[in-house]
Amino acid sequence: MKQRIDKLGAVIALIAMPALLFVPFVTFKANRIVHGQPVSVYSALPTWAAACLTGVTFGVLLSAMIKTGVLVRVLAACLGLVTVLIAIGLAAIHLTPDGNSFVRVSTASGFWLMLFALSMLLIDALARLRPQPVARMLLLLGGLLTIAAFVMSGLWNELSLLKEFSTRADGFWREAWRHLALAVGSLLAAFAIGLPLGILCYRVEKARAAILSLLNIIQTVPSIALFGLLIAPLGWIAANLAGASELGIRGIGAAPAFIALVLYALLPIVANTVSGLVGVDAAVSNAAKGLGMTDGQILRRIELPLAMPAILTAIRIVLVQNIGMATIAALIGGGGFGVFVFQGIGQTATDLVLLGALPTVALALCAAVIMDALTELATRARKETATA
Repeated sequence: MKQRIDKLGAVIALIAMPALLFVPFVTFKANRIVHGQPVSVYSALPTWAAACLTGVTFGVLLSAMIKTGVLVRVLAACLGLVTVLIAIGLAAIHLTPDGNSFVRVSTASGFWLMLFALSMLLIDALARLRPQPVARMLLLLGGLLTIAAFVMSGLWNELSLLKEFSTRADGFWREAWRHLALAVGSLLAAFAIGLPLGILCYRVEKARAAILSLLNIIQTVPSIALFGLLIAPLGWIAANLAGASELGIRGIGAAPAFIALVLYALLPIVANTVSGLVGVDAAVSNAAKGLGMTDGQILRRIELPLAMPAILTAIRIVLVQNIGMATIAALIGGGGFGVFVFQGIGQTATDLVLLGALPTVALALCAAVIMDALTELATRARKETATA
């Protein structure tokens, strides 16, 4: 008899089923500061909701374990994820007494394990489906719209995470803007510096080893240490140069964080620019010279476009890296989502930590998906140009 058990689906089932049956689904707190009490699915939800969640989960995991069609797996994973997201909102509503604004209901390990298992099932199914770059970006947009719909529906309003957000909504969007400004601004600055450096390393081989060695050394310095090293010189500049402080140049704050992120971003951009330019077929450049094009024209019209996939890969690496590292900027007053992470750690408030961590992860994921799609499109364009 032909084997019809999907090995990955079996592993996913081994994660999700214990999470549903034996691991706490939520944590109940009488108020924000007391120790929480773990609550299982069958105590957190009304009987009908717990039965629906159990039935849907069993069905989804059965379809995961049996070798079914890819579209069936995608639809099953989506159904499971939506059901779990609805269940967590219903659990918070069910456990919160009417009119009680002090009770906190937080997500527990059972919820996160189920979310992880079902997400892995969806990712595996989408990987088998092999969607095109534009389709991947549309799928990402659909996921973001789904999360936005849950937030706006009010179903999650009784969750502790949403209560943390509601009391800090203005500060949240302010820090979100600062986080994006640090991550994207440092990327743009690093690109403006790194692209010419990469071209220089490509054209002047003697400079290549020295520049890449220096950037490698910078990359090995821990982020906290680099922030600390920048405090003294930037503080001196702020104290001794007129107008520097008004421009935002200070020993602490966004300036040292911004400079550190730029320095960390230079190595991937320079190295990938060199790699992309070196990978251009010499015959193409020689043909362009034969047509009378100058070195500058060959660089702009031939070499850089053909090196674009490698350069976009560097941008993807830097953007994801900077989104994550910008979180640490909060330690020196640079703002960003790290403000909530470190406040939550100081107050032993897990949901406050999540308020800063989850948007950071979401931003990094979005950046990775979008940049991967753009890189693939650029690679296809390069192949079409090479065969033309």
